Amino acid sequence: MKLEQFNGADRREAIELLRPCIDVPRWCDELADGRPYASVAALLAEAERAASPFTAEEVERALGHHPRIGERAAGASREATLSRSEQAGVDPADAELAERLAAGNLAYEERFGRVFLIRAAGRSAAEILAALTERLGHDEAEEDEIVAAQLREIALLRLGGAVTA
Repeated sequence: MKLEQFNGADRREAIELLRPCIDVPRWCDELADGRPYASVAALLAEAERAASPFTAEEVERALGHHPRIGERAAGASREATLSRSEQAGVDPADAELAERLAAGNLAYEERFGRVFLIRAAGRSAAEILAALTERLGHDEAEEDEIVAAQLREIALLRLGGAVTA
């Protein structure tokens, strides 16, 4: 959608465009209510401000929409389509890699009680696996900060693709 269309859309339509970026109602509301934006850069700056920080509850809600790394999101929703595209660097046909990611995901979920989240777009499978391995050594506080930062990166990346000049 062009910025001009986003600025002129009704509030409901604007929120529907924002929700697949990250399903955090406060963030979507603030961005929809902050219109009009003079530029995409201004929209992205406001999006980053509104996402800094996400609350623990917002992070938990948003994580519910993210599949495990290495697992393809099902369905035809915009969110599922974005997720599949973002994980394009993870080849599901690589059985060894899939096994290592599955084991890492399980270890992460046992350690932190949530799905491992990383901005996968632009990262290779090897980079993702290395980050997963490294992050297993973090404590809860460190990991909470990283997860929130990764969610911000994902939201901004998706928003930058959804609204153009």
